Amino acid sequence: MTMAVRTVLIIDDNPAVTSAMEVLLRLRDIRTVAAQTPEEGLAVLARGRIDLVIADMNFAADTTSGEEGAALFRALRAAQPDLPVILITAWTHLETAVQLVKAGAADYIGKPWDNDKLLSTVENLLELSEATRERERLQHASRRRRERLAAQYDVRDVVFESEAMERVVELACRVARADVPVLITGPNGTGKERIAEIVHANSSVRGGPFIAINCGAIPGELIEAELFGAEVGAYTGAHRARAGRFQLADGGTLFLDEIGNLPIEGQIKLLRVIETGRFEQLGSSQTRSARVRIVSATNADLPALIRAGRFREDLYYRLNAIEIALPPLAERTEDILPLVQHFLGPDFELSEDALAALLSHDWPGNVRELRNAIERAKLLASNRVVCATDLNLPAAQHTLSQEGDPLTRDIVEASLHKARGNISRAAQSLGLSRQALYRRMERFGIKT
Repeated sequence: MTMAVRTVLIIDDNPAVTSAMEVLLRLRDIRTVAAQTPEEGLAVLARGRIDLVIADMNFAADTTSGEEGAALFRALRAAQPDLPVILITAWTHLETAVQLVKAGAADYIGKPWDNDKLLSTVENLLELSEATRERERLQHASRRRRERLAAQYDVRDVVFESEAMERVVELACRVARADVPVLITGPNGTGKERIAEIVHANSSVRGGPFIAINCGAIPGELIEAELFGAEVGAYTGAHRARAGRFQLADGGTLFLDEIGNLPIEGQIKLLRVIETGRFEQLGSSQTRSARVRIVSATNADLPALIRAGRFREDLYYRLNAIEIALPPLAERTEDILPLVQHFLGPDFELSEDALAALLSHDWPGNVRELRNAIERAKLLASNRVVCATDLNLPAAQHTLSQEGDPLTRDIVEASLHKARGNISRAAQSLGLSRQALYRRMERFGIKT
């Protein structure tokens, strides 16, 4: 694959400046295009791909205000919002350049410049520009795949952006049509029931009921009555006949959550129903039948339970015709911000310190913990702005850096580690621009 030529547009009314920069950047195989006026520079930008702009702040004779450079910067941003721009000047007030950097300029450099610093800055920004293009390409491809998935299947409005969850949702949709049991595994709070709903919504029994039972929340002596129903007087307190979950789910899907907590006696009877489709209510000898799609879920290590004699191996293989494994939220950090925005809704905003706290937390309770944290924060938020203290997360207790920045060295290093050193991905996870992340890395002395 041929690499695209990196091109820098230099807008400066002094030919000596553009010539010197051209010679310097050529040493790094960087192509330059020169323009002497803002109008000429904008015309060059409109004609072809430019990866970075180096723009002077003053053009008219005897001007030092920087107003021309500020106007040019705004025009460049309007034309290409993500294009990195370096400001270069000998005369303008420092405050003007600083304000433009806060407005999105990549950096500012004074004349005469330091060659090594200029080259380093240009190389870093070109690397980020290329990384941004690649990230945008991947995001666009991922978005198109999600749109096709949603057009082809009923994904129950599940919120995700990560490739890991994309694979999970796609697998759930594809196996839904097969009339075989599905076992969904993963830590608590990852959304196993939502995946079970996707399986049901795309199955041949989607017109029937979706009935869920938490096998870990029912006392052992009542689990049989819950599953299969009971006649009057079948157990203490059974004052009337009751239908079991298999009867209620007839013609639809029965979701057995926390299947690893099902008592052995219940496992034996469940295995018989799966094999024959027949069962008896507690206290009755009448055999009944039900046509039910079985979807089960667990956070337990079922093979380990089998070795310990607490789960039947034959039932495990009956339930596990197809396994769908959900990763923890900590392994799909791309989903955190979309989920936060979903739980926040349109009426609330997120402060920068809250964003830092959310992204640096490990989320051992997964999506359930995230949802609860956001719902709690919405109750406590002042003026509908969620702050870190509203979230009550460990990251919210970090002290600020000397500049009052809620993003501490630990948070930045953790984000870089999670992103495996990918600057663009780390910046995105922190809600920063690439330039802002580089500035913090320089401040904290972090090198990749």
